[in-house]
Amino acid sequence: MEKRPLRVLVVDDTVVYRKAISDILAEIPDIEVVGTANNGKIAMMKIASLKPDLLTLDIEMPEMNGLDVLRAMQTDAPDVGAIVLSTLTHKGGDLTIKALELGAFDYITKPETGSIEESKKEIKKSLALIIKGFSRNLEMKRILRGVKLQDSLYPDAGSVKKGGIPKYTVSVNRSLYKKQKAEIVGIGISTGGPKALSEMMPHIPGNINVPILIVQHMPPLFTESLAKSLDAHCAIHVKEAADGEIIEKNIAYIAPGGKQMKVVAGSDGLNRIIRITDDPPENSCKPSVDYLFRSIAEHYVGRSAGVIMTGMGSDGTLGLRMMKRNGSTIIAQDETSCVVFGMPKKPIEEGIVDIIAPLDKLAVEIGNCVKKA
Repeated sequence: MEKRPLRVLVVDDTVVYRKAISDILAEIPDIEVVGTANNGKIAMMKIASLKPDLLTLDIEMPEMNGLDVLRAMQTDAPDVGAIVLSTLTHKGGDLTIKALELGAFDYITKPETGSIEESKKEIKKSLALIIKGFSRNLEMKRILRGVKLQDSLYPDAGSVKKGGIPKYTVSVNRSLYKKQKAEIVGIGISTGGPKALSEMMPHIPGNINVPILIVQHMPPLFTESLAKSLDAHCAIHVKEAADGEIIEKNIAYIAPGGKQMKVVAGSDGLNRIIRITDDPPENSCKPSVDYLFRSIAEHYVGRSAGVIMTGMGSDGTLGLRMMKRNGSTIIAQDETSCVVFGMPKKPIEEGIVDIIAPLDKLAVEIGNCVKKA
């Protein structure tokens, strides 16, 4: 059967962006632009009549803004995805985090400098990658609709094998799993991350008694908005990390966008310190999960847990290998609950993951492997 093109509706109140995005999409293979809309009310009517698979969605629009569209889609068009367009500002960051929490698949930022042609090239590069991830996610959902899940929720987890991806709710590889408790948790996450974190982090107890360090692939300003949003809904304190601060228990530190974050030893030899650097990107990422995980592996030998969650690419795999060699417990989000399975997939296939769990079980599994007071 011939694969049908992905149907996209372009929603933006600015005629320049409606034209630019439509032109860019026309250059991407297997994409059909089915229409445009200049506000949210028109967008909802066209969703009903045109049946798109995906929207490109401006957030700030008259009459009905992008956030209201996403809220309406939860009821009226739950199977339609959205990629939001955002400005690289504090307000843009706040609105984007809200959009992602409301179910937007991902976002791109509108270029602020350069010619129209340079801006179109930058948007096309970002949009093509995100649409590729969305298409894979859409195909996985279609496949899963036809799969009848097994009744057992907690099977014997000997099913975790190198090259094999378990289908069960929680799988534990008892041949790998270490009983030594972790004193720090590192989390790496990307596409689909803000919504996943907003669902998982509120289930982390405020007295978990370990610090949590998080790398979420995001630009500057957006990570600050993410930290504030999570902090308002979590028992554990969540903040954007600052250079030089002592790592403390019961705090979740989010790496600042556009910077790298690592752990270093304090001058007293007892405390561990956060270092925020301007070191180069790794895996085209800044912040990078690998960059953080390597430092955790070095400074918490046998006393850490690495958690890899939804996201495109393979950032985090190299760092997890080092953590695994140094005795860490490795936890991966399962395929069915990931927006994009790229980041967890490779370490699972390499056989270095101890626990594979869906999003709604990750907080419990993290709690099980940490050192309590």
